[in-house]
Amino acid sequence: MSWITTVTGKHFNFVQIDQNSICIEDIAVALSNICRFTGHLPNFYSVAQHSVLVSQLVPPEFALEALMHDAAEAYCSDINSPLKALLPDYQAVLGNVEHAIADKFNLPPVMSAPVKRADLIMLATERREFGLDDGTPWPILDGIDPASFVIFPLHPMQARVQFLQRFNDLRGIAV
Repeated sequence: MSWITTVTGKHFNFVQIDQNSICIEDIAVALSNICRFTGHLPNFYSVAQHSVLVSQLVPPEFALEALMHDAAEAYCSDINSPLKALLPDYQAVLGNVEHAIADKFNLPPVMSAPVKRADLIMLATERREFGLDDGTPWPILDGIDPASFVIFPLHPMQARVQFLQRFNDLRGIAV
């Protein structure tokens, strides 16, 4: 079996990705239920909330791309970066899912520099906010300052609603 069943009842096939199986509601639900940092946090903090915050750090023309930058994790789960680097087959599947989502939502095939930088700013902010800075250097964050705001982790349902509202606002869809 090479497919999963999503919350809306669609079958998402990793081998033959059908654009009709990609659904913003499925993405919002899954990302709101996935905890950042493989769950190694004092409180639940979702990928959906992270994505909304990243989308608020970029210029408006990059906001939808930023909101959707981790959307493939809705289908592939969130694997921490050190482990992901050891899994080339996973990276290939993830890349295929990322491209399918980019096509579906008319996003660039490669993450733009402003989105990548905003994602790193959020990583630095999360590191500060969640007490992950034990003095060990994180080379990826060299030269990256955290944002000035405080993160208040949301319940998954709140993060889901916030994600969908942000998506609809950016797509100009009235709810």
